[in-house]
Formats: sequence, C-alpha cells, structure tokens
Amino acid sequence: MSMSRAVAIAGPDGKLLLPNLMFDKLFGDTELLDLIAADARRNDGRSDRQIDLPDGRSFWVETIPMDDGWLVSAYDMSERLAKARIDTLTKLGNRLMFHERLAALLAKPDARAESMALLSIDLARFKAINESLGRNIADELLCRVADRIRSAVARGDIVARLESDKFAIVQTGQPQPQSAAALAGRLLDSIGRAYLLEGQLISTSAWVGIALFPAGATDCKQILKNANLALHRAKSDRQGTYRFFEQAMDERMQSRRNLEIDLRRALTQGEFALVYQPQLKLRTNRICGFEALLRWQCPTRGMVSPLEFIPVAEETGIITPIGEWVLRTACREAANWPGGRTVAVNVSAIQFASPNLVASILSALGEGGLDPRRLELEITESVLLDARGTALAMLQNLREIGVRVSLDDFGTGYSSLGYLRSFPFDKIKIDQSFVRGTATDAVGQAIVRAIASLGQSLGMETVAEGVETEEQMARVGSEGCTGIQGYLIGKPMPPEQIGSFLISRNET
Repeated sequence: MSMSRAVAIAGPDGKLLLPNLMFDKLFGDTELLDLIAADARRNDGRSDRQIDLPDGRSFWVETIPMDDGWLVSAYDMSERLAKARIDTLTKLGNRLMFHERLAALLAKPDARAESMALLSIDLARFKAINESLGRNIADELLCRVADRIRSAVARGDIVARLESDKFAIVQTGQPQPQSAAALAGRLLDSIGRAYLLEGQLISTSAWVGIALFPAGATDCKQILKNANLALHRAKSDRQGTYRFFEQAMDERMQSRRNLEIDLRRALTQGEFALVYQPQLKLRTNRICGFEALLRWQCPTRGMVSPLEFIPVAEETGIITPIGEWVLRTACREAANWPGGRTVAVNVSAIQFASPNLVASILSALGEGGLDPRRLELEITESVLLDARGTALAMLQNLREIGVRVSLDDFGTGYSSLGYLRSFPFDKIKIDQSFVRGTATDAVGQAIVRAIASLGQSLGMETVAEGVETEEQMARVGSEGCTGIQGYLIGKPMPPEQIGSFLISRNET
C-alpha cells in the first residue's frame, strides 16, 4: 500500500494503535477519529465514504475489519474535487460549483438576502461565430469574455460558466438593486468591446437577466429560474440590454408553456385549418391566385391569433411539422381550383434550416397532385439572413422544377438589393404599411413607386398588400404595381367558398 496514503490500525474500542506519519499529520483530531470509528461500528467494521474537514479539505476514508479492530486508510481527494468544479476552458467555476456555493451562501445563518443578486449572462451571435470562424476562435472568445467578467466583479462574488456561452454571477454584500444594475452595465460595456482573435476583429454583445434575492431565500433553483426569465425578456428586446426579474415574467412564461402544449396537441387533434385570400392581377382584373393563411380554433382558447402562436411555434421548432402540414393541405386543396390559379404558402427561416424542406415540398406536390408551377413560396428576408447561404441553393432547386418564389414584406427589413440580385424572385410583395397611407403620404407613395419600378426593371411582379379601398387600388396601380391583395378584393375564405367566390366575379 502506498505510504502517501494515511494509514492506521485501530482497536475495537476505536483507539489508534498504529498510525503512519501521514495519518498523524492529517487526522490528529480525535473527534474526527470518533466519527470514523462510529461509522465503522455501524457497518461491522467496514466503511467507505467521503469525509470533509473544517478547513475545506476532503478525504476518502475506507475501513476494513480485522481480527482485533480494523484497518483505516484515507487519501486526499481535495484536488480532484476542485477540478470537478472548475470549467476547464475558462478556469471559472462550473455549474456544480455555482450551485454548491450558492446553496452554501443561502444556508449561512447571517446571510443577508437583500444584499445579493444573481446575474445570468448570455452572448449574442456566439453560434454564428462558432460556425463561421471555427471552434478555436470561439473558445478563445469565451476565455476573453471570462477574463472581462472577472475584471468586472468584486472579491467575494461567485462567478461560473454554466454552459456553452452562458455565464452566471452571484453578487454579494452590496446594496441592491443599484449594485446589480451597475454591474450589469459594466458587463455589457466590457463584453461588447471588440476582440482581436487570430488576426480577426470579432464583435459580440450580451444580454443580462437579474434576479434579486427575497428575504429568507433558500431555493437556489427558483432564484436561477427567475434570472433566466429576466434574461429571456432581455433577449426579446435587443442586444446589449439587461432586465430585472418581475413576477409577471414568470406568469408570461407559464402562459407560453401552456400555449406550447396546446400547439403540439392542436396538430395531432386536427385543430388547424387554412383559409385563402385572393390576389388580383391588375392588368386583367382577374383572380390569379390565393395566399394560404393558417387559422387555429382551439377548443379552450377559441380562435387564436397567428400573431400569438406563430412566434411560439418558431421559437420551439413546432413550426416545422406545422409548416409541413400547411404545405400538404394547401397543395391538396389548390389542386381542385379552376384555371390553374396559384397557391402561395409562407415558409419561415426555421423551416429552411431543415435539410428535408425540399423533399417535403416535392412530397406535398406529388401527394396533392398539384403542378409545381402553381405553388408559390413566400419568404421574408430573414430566410436569406438566417440560413447562411443554404437557402439560395434550396430555392434554386425548387425553381428548377417550376415552383415560384416571392419575397414577402419587402421594405420592412434590410430591403437589400443584393437579395434581388442573388436570386430571381418571381414576385415582390409590398408591405401593407406603405399602401394604407393616405393620398398625401408622399413617403409611402415614393417607396411603392420605387419598389414597383425596381420590380419592372428586374422582370418581377409587384403585389401591393392590404388594399382596402378603390382609391388605394388606383394609387398603387398608377405607381406601377402589377397586382394587389386585400379586403377590397376579398377576405380570407375557407376552401369550400372559393368556387362560389369565383362565380360571383364571373370567373371560372
């Protein structure tokens, strides 16, 4: 047996008979020996467990029964335990250390909750940096961020990297909430400054969520949850912001979870339906197609607005199976429309992130019996921004089989002409905010005119959305738009009403 271990022989009465020098040095505390002896007696002389000393060191102690007493062996595991609590990349504490230190802090009888705050920190754009510049640069960025966090906190604060690009701090012994707000401000300023990594200038920013400790706080998980809810709220605002936890955030998050549960059930229970809004070609004054719009009739909530459930569906990924259902349903229902009219289906950036999107569209066309030339995919600029190049390849594949592609809500985002140069869209849809202005809205009219002129020069149709009056129709037509969509032509309607709608217009 290695003499670097603390080894001793104890008699049946627990008294030390033959210790080695290491044992004498480490376990001179007779009270601790009494604990070892008592533990051994309870287990017929055999014991195997961790013992923590008051000075913070930890030992693994083993007792083995002998004819007249037992053999005691112990080894120092303090360094091993310390390593298990350190993040190997940044050398900050890890999640285990953070939870243990937080629990120990709250367990202190003299803990002053009113002087403490928990800050949860998340980096912006870290995934994009990791994917585009590689893991080495991403890891170095995390180390630099960790250094800046260290320089911002005070002695006694607890700092840890919880996962990937997420960090946490427990601020102690400071008047709150002003100290937490000041720390959050320092963190955002420091983290947001540029980094020079392997010759490249990298920019990022952060969000911070802050939870104050209620008087008598003992629940570590609840405090961390509150900070994460505040972080979620900060991320919904803009980059480089911090938010304090408010009880309403917890209520909103619970409401969101319930909505997510209902959304998942809705797809399996057949609660979704499509309605179709007609689109008019101005030159012929005839209906050229319909846009498919999703509706959700929930048995407990009633009719749920897409503005409420679509963002949740996109954030949780449920939009992918819902989007596939929309495609299959729209292709099947549109196959029966007369005159070869098109059906437009909105496809989100989340759906374009799926490598199976093209196959899903081809399957929907085949099962529905719809000519690919009658399907039109409506995408926004976010598809081209978020998909990092993969979207263009997918769109090219779909165009080759005849599927049409339109750029929706043009004018509301980046409105980059580079998108129009990189892909030959069939149609540009002008957002209704530029259409519904009055005849004296010179700015709105100028934007409509510019987009219509751009579309004409590029050989693309231009459709004005939200047209509700004859005056608006005449105005966008005079500015050069080739088509319109809005309540003036028709409200969204269920598929069984499309036939009668066309008949009412003397169109078949």
